[in-house]
Amino acid sequence: MLLDLAQWLSKDIRAFSVFNYLTLRAVLATLTALAFGLFFGPFVIRKLAQMKIGQAVRQDGPQSHLTKSGTPTMGGVLVLIAIGVSTLLWADLQNRFVWVVLIVTLGFGWIGWVDDYRKVVHRNPKGMSSGEKYFWQSLIAIIASVYLTFAIPAASALDAIDLFFKWVTSGFNMSLPPKADLIVPFFKNIAYPLGAFGFMVLTYFVIVGTSNAVNLTDGADGLAILPAVLVGSALGIFAYVHGNAVFAKYLLIPYIPGAGELAVFCGAIGGAGLAFLWFNAYPAQVFMGDVGALALGGALGTVAVIVRQEIVLFIMGGVFVAETVSVMLQVTYFKYTKRRYGEGRRIFRMAPLHHHFEVGGVKESQVVVRFWIVTMMLVLFGLSTLKLR
Repeated sequence: MLLDLAQWLSKDIRAFSVFNYLTLRAVLATLTALAFGLFFGPFVIRKLAQMKIGQAVRQDGPQSHLTKSGTPTMGGVLVLIAIGVSTLLWADLQNRFVWVVLIVTLGFGWIGWVDDYRKVVHRNPKGMSSGEKYFWQSLIAIIASVYLTFAIPAASALDAIDLFFKWVTSGFNMSLPPKADLIVPFFKNIAYPLGAFGFMVLTYFVIVGTSNAVNLTDGADGLAILPAVLVGSALGIFAYVHGNAVFAKYLLIPYIPGAGELAVFCGAIGGAGLAFLWFNAYPAQVFMGDVGALALGGALGTVAVIVRQEIVLFIMGGVFVAETVSVMLQVTYFKYTKRRYGEGRRIFRMAPLHHHFEVGGVKESQVVVRFWIVTMMLVLFGLSTLKLR
């Protein structure tokens, strides 16, 4: 929006041409989202408190969490609005990738909103049923995966449509360009062709999996939001270099026209996330809720697919992965031992993983900061794949 205005003004006033620089707009998007979140945060918290939208705390969880009962939740709506406003102000709205990540983010945010609203307003402890939630997540992810399968290898939206029809007329057997291959980090020439159906399946699981992984991690004050900021910021760097023909050639990575504009979106994630952390840091004044966690996870997964860094996302989001795996192992082992021995047994004291440490006596604030440190190291390791190959 402001980019169009700046481009129009630059015809007469050359100083406005500075807004054509992607790096400047990414910084401005970060600052805009940060300022928006800090300014409107107190208002949103008061409004949520007035509406009695308070967090229900599980009774079998860490005893220290019982004092959090009634703390306003659904604060992730602040994050989504800040991201949306900042992106619409500073991004190139003619860019096809900007719209797909916005739609996925807001779509998953809507699912989280409905789930949270049923839980805290309608006093329905189940919220959305797992089947209903999974259906809507799958629907959005499938639509996005089909679109991205042909949009990423294409130079424009028209080329994407043309590539889609070529695939259909080929009897669904046409190979995709190398840009759609699965890139293996740390190796120059190792990439695996996935084919159209393989690419769709991978994209689907990355988007849905990341969304639910962030949601599972969001169980302690500030635990999920800063890793989301760190991973999102790193993906913004990947987006910038993948969208720059010179950098892409130098770093031996695919050049994806238009991907660079996602640096603005990732900057907005960073700013909005830091603003939310201001109020979500221990002791939290507001919780993110599913509305924020599902949306942020969907956004990170979509950006990672576009910049062809699915494996690197797995590395940088190691905390999200560990939290998810801990739940999967706990549930699977419990069901197995209950069926075999008549009594369910546990691997961890409690899942997700951060509760395991809390129940073991580690303070919540210590667990959170240590998980932040681990994420910082993993993000730096992921960024090193740009050069070490």
